[in-house]
Amino acid sequence: MEGDHWPHGSCGGAGGSLTRLRNRASDFFENLSVAELVREAHRHFWVSDWLRVADDYRIFAESAREDSSVQIAREAGLCSLTSLEVARSLSCPGDFASTDLADKVSIGLRGFEDDTGPAIERVKIDCFDQRSLTGFFLPAFRHGPSAPAVICIADEDITLGSMMSRLLPASLRRNTSLLLIDACNLSARRPFKPEHMLQCWLDYLEARPDVDPRRIAIYGEGAGASLASRLAVSDRRITAAVCDGGLLTSAIRRASVRWMTGVEQAVHDGTSTGSLPPSRRIPCPLLIVVGNRSMVREQEALELQAGYRQAGADCSIVVPNRIPHPRGEVENFIAADDFVFEWFDSKLGAARQLDPIVYL
Repeated sequence: MEGDHWPHGSCGGAGGSLTRLRNRASDFFENLSVAELVREAHRHFWVSDWLRVADDYRIFAESAREDSSVQIAREAGLCSLTSLEVARSLSCPGDFASTDLADKVSIGLRGFEDDTGPAIERVKIDCFDQRSLTGFFLPAFRHGPSAPAVICIADEDITLGSMMSRLLPASLRRNTSLLLIDACNLSARRPFKPEHMLQCWLDYLEARPDVDPRRIAIYGEGAGASLASRLAVSDRRITAAVCDGGLLTSAIRRASVRWMTGVEQAVHDGTSTGSLPPSRRIPCPLLIVVGNRSMVREQEALELQAGYRQAGADCSIVVPNRIPHPRGEVENFIAADDFVFEWFDSKLGAARQLDPIVYL
C-alpha cells in the first residue's frame, strides 16, 4: 500500500501521517474563532468534519489490515482516534454526535489492539484486601532494554478508553511505557488510602523486566492529579510527577479551617491568602498543568512554584491555550499532551531541558 494513498496527505515515512494530522489539529485549535465557536451551526460543522476525518482513517486502517500492512494500519488507527478526540473536545452534552463518540472510540481501540497483538495488556493485580485492581499496560514500541514507564491516572469523569485514545498517539514515537488506571477504582477502596494502592502498581512495574525501576513517573488528570501528588510525596520511587502539587488537598484543608472557625485565613494586610502551602513537598521534579486537567488556577500554581524554587526544588508550570465559550472551554489538547511527554523525556531521558513556565 503506497504512502500517497493516505486519505489526508501522504505518509512521509513512519509516523509522518500522524505527525501531520496532529499538527493540523493543533493549528485548528490555535485558530478557533470564539465568535464562531458559540454558534451551534459552526460547532456542529466542525464536529461533523472531524468525525468524517476519523471515519476516513478508520476505513483506511481496515483496508491496510486486510493487506497485512500492520504498521500502516496502526498509524491510521491512531489518526482516527486523534480525530475523534478533536470531535469530542468540540461537542457538548446532548449534541447529536456525542452519543456515537464512545462507540467509535471503542471500535478504534479494538482495531488498534488487533494491529498490535498482545501489546496492550489488560492487567489485573491483587492489593491489600485481596480484591483486584485493573488497568491497561502499553509497552514502549521501540525494542531494546528496559524503558521508563508512566502511571497515568484518569479523572473520575473520564473513561480509560478516552484517556487511552488521547495519550496513545502522543506517546507513539517515544520510548516510554504507559500504565493507565482509573481514579474511581482507587478512591472507593476504604479503609486503604489511594496512595497505598498506587504503591501496589509501583510494585507491579518494578517487577516487570521491560520497565526501568529507576525511571517510573506518574501523571494525573482532574481528581487523578491530586492522587498523583499524594503518591509522589509518599514514595521516593517516583522520579517525576505531573500533578497538582498538593494544591487541592490544601484547598480542602483551607475550607475545613474556614468551616470550623467561620473566618477566612488572612495575611497581615488583611487580604485573603491564595492557598495553604502543602504540608510536605514533593521530592521529585514536578509539572503542574494549569486548568481542567489539574483543577489548579494559574496564580495558585505560580505561588506554589515560587516556594519550590526558593527551596531549590524542580517545579515547572504549563498553561494550555483554552478557548472559553458559553458551554465550557475548548483546549488544545494536542499541544498540551505533546508538551507533557516532552517534559517526561527531559526528566526520564536525555532530552533538552524546558523553561520553568510555558504558555502554549
